[in-house]
Amino acid sequence: MRARRLTRTLTCIAALSLAAAGCGLSGGSGGGDATAGGCEVDQGNVGSGKLSGDVKGTITFQTTNLKKDFGDYFNGVISAFEKAHPGAKVKWIDDPGDATFTQRLVADAQGCTLPDVVNINVNTAVALTKNGYLLDLDKKAPDAGEPFVPALWKSSLYADAKGTKVHSVLPWYSGGIVQTFNDDLLRKAGLDPAKPPTTVLGLFEDAEKVAKASDGKYYAFLANPQLRIPADWQQMGIRILSADGKTFTFADDPKTAQWVEAMTRLYKNGGMPRDSLSSTQDPANVYGQGKLVYGPTNPNFLRFIQQNNPTVYKKTGVARFMLDDLGHTVGAPQYIGVASTSKNAATALAFAQFLTDAKNQLEWAKDPNVVIFPSTTASLDDPFFQSVEGDDPFARARKIVASDRKTATADEIALTPGELNAISAQIQLAMQGKKSAEDALKEAQSKANELIEQGS
Repeated sequence: MRARRLTRTLTCIAALSLAAAGCGLSGGSGGGDATAGGCEVDQGNVGSGKLSGDVKGTITFQTTNLKKDFGDYFNGVISAFEKAHPGAKVKWIDDPGDATFTQRLVADAQGCTLPDVVNINVNTAVALTKNGYLLDLDKKAPDAGEPFVPALWKSSLYADAKGTKVHSVLPWYSGGIVQTFNDDLLRKAGLDPAKPPTTVLGLFEDAEKVAKASDGKYYAFLANPQLRIPADWQQMGIRILSADGKTFTFADDPKTAQWVEAMTRLYKNGGMPRDSLSSTQDPANVYGQGKLVYGPTNPNFLRFIQQNNPTVYKKTGVARFMLDDLGHTVGAPQYIGVASTSKNAATALAFAQFLTDAKNQLEWAKDPNVVIFPSTTASLDDPFFQSVEGDDPFARARKIVASDRKTATADEIALTPGELNAISAQIQLAMQGKKSAEDALKEAQSKANELIEQGS
């Protein structure tokens, strides 16, 4: 199972910019005696051997759209680091995280001005690692993975220029995933909230009971398959992509057809709103109106319901997400990378490790204005997560997700918008009875593979 695939924008940038001869390969600033990503750097930043040097000098730290809400937290972390290392100075910048974020960061990398410590998502980590712009932590900091949840660290590997999987980023915060449901509506359908499904197809079996009992007054969940793929398939253990990530293979597994058939039956039997097949409406809003049995899976959704629909919130149950055939959940975290082009790489690495250590991650997770979960074992073992007071939906979710994070991996697969649309369109035809599940999936796979070949 490979990590999340590149988006259309990033694919084009990586193929046409980073890999092009002469793009950012003609040297850089500084009088280094080696190269990283085509930029001149100090020999100690690359090659074998641990990174060494004094923790001093000025570094730039870039986050993504965090300064407005969490300025006090990050300023506190920076002040603590600078106090511990009087010769070091951290300059904090915050990118708005808009649609051109990746392009700007890639341009910085090509110009040999990538921030010393940078907050990135998995897609950006893939591109920067492939082109040598991030420190190889396996060589430069071989003990870097010790604080982190083993499954998460083990799966946070990305290919370098030679195709070798390396650790080039430190896992940071992530969301979580849980089952949420309206207890009252479940009981009306003859289901026991204390016995949630443990498989995806088991969820559909329960949803069929909802369809029979509801008589169109409420529904199991929305019909648009884009809300469920490829997450359902991944939990079912379906191989969505070939090992090299260059070919879709989901139609080759009989379980995928079973999933489409289950979606079709539920849609036909009234378990989903008829007008939601291709709708982009937010399921959180529909759930908040008391019209859906099953709510979104992000714990942050519970805060939304609590604030906007407190009556429905009180009726909301929470359970562990279906582990199904996969045996664990997946979800790519936010990452912290250290630029291999940094002029003060020892300082940058020290700050990155300080920022992501158990103490600082736990402090941020306790902020009542954010719903995040840390990536270190010690943070997740803290009483804040393990001895949760209260039995309200969010309290239950926090404890469930904290336990889940100890086995979750970063092997999440994401489809490009074009691939998602192409696959969903065929599944929608099957749900309308216009194609068999097998024919729809065969065509969906063919169209999706065409998009891969076109670099979508």
